[in-house]
Amino acid sequence: MTIETGTPPTGYVHGYSDTEAQRLGDQADTLAELLHAGTAYPAGSRVLEAGCGVGAQTVHLLAASPGVLLTAADLSAESLALARERVAAQAPAARVAWHHGDLHRLPFADGSFDHVFLCFVLEHLPDPAAALAALRRVLRPGGTVTVIEGDHGSALFHPESEPARRTIDHLVRLQAAAGGDALLGRRLHPLLTAAGFVEVAVRPRTVYADAGRPALVEGFTRRTFVAMVESVRAEALAAGLTTPEAFDRGIADLRRSAGPGGTFHYTFFKAVAVNP
Repeated sequence: MTIETGTPPTGYVHGYSDTEAQRLGDQADTLAELLHAGTAYPAGSRVLEAGCGVGAQTVHLLAASPGVLLTAADLSAESLALARERVAAQAPAARVAWHHGDLHRLPFADGSFDHVFLCFVLEHLPDPAAALAALRRVLRPGGTVTVIEGDHGSALFHPESEPARRTIDHLVRLQAAAGGDALLGRRLHPLLTAAGFVEVAVRPRTVYADAGRPALVEGFTRRTFVAMVESVRAEALAAGLTTPEAFDRGIADLRRSAGPGGTFHYTFFKAVAVNP
């Protein structure tokens, strides 16, 4: 089922290219165990994934919770179509209803879902508190919400590089200009509390990559984080934040953290809370 109620998506600084869809898939597959550990819903549970995007997280959500009744919602019709293809290929037996629309204006009755899951969504919204309030409405009393967000301020790498730091900051500034917050992970507890959720528990999920963890070096450092920063090159130049030479120097230095002797550390934040 697809319900057409949305408007064209805005505010997603990374864009909707095939390259970005691939990056999201690489990220989800590399970090599935780290981010989804501890998240499993009983068969028959009514689960809403708000902001499913291209389905990169959806397939892992379904793998951990077989038998759930999932509603996957997103504002981008193109992303939703890719999500349907991904789920059809990787979880063909899953029971999924597809909703195209804005999570602030969900056409579901109060208390329609037992659980709500969203990953890397709030950071792109101009008013994450309003989004959480809208999601709380469709969550039954006693139901849970699970929120996963990153925080670009948590990036630590060796060799240290000021050009690399500045290049990451260009992404943070561009996301802020688009109405988002690339540092939102550190705000999850106050946001959920202010939205009226209780029993809010936030835990860090840290990824660390060095030569002894080559899969993480390739899957996270190179193909997720560096690729994400590099993707905003044109936007950073157009905004006058940097020069081609300075941006490319920052990316080259970031890549050194994925080379011999390099290390990279990043912290995600995962929150679980209850609708009273």
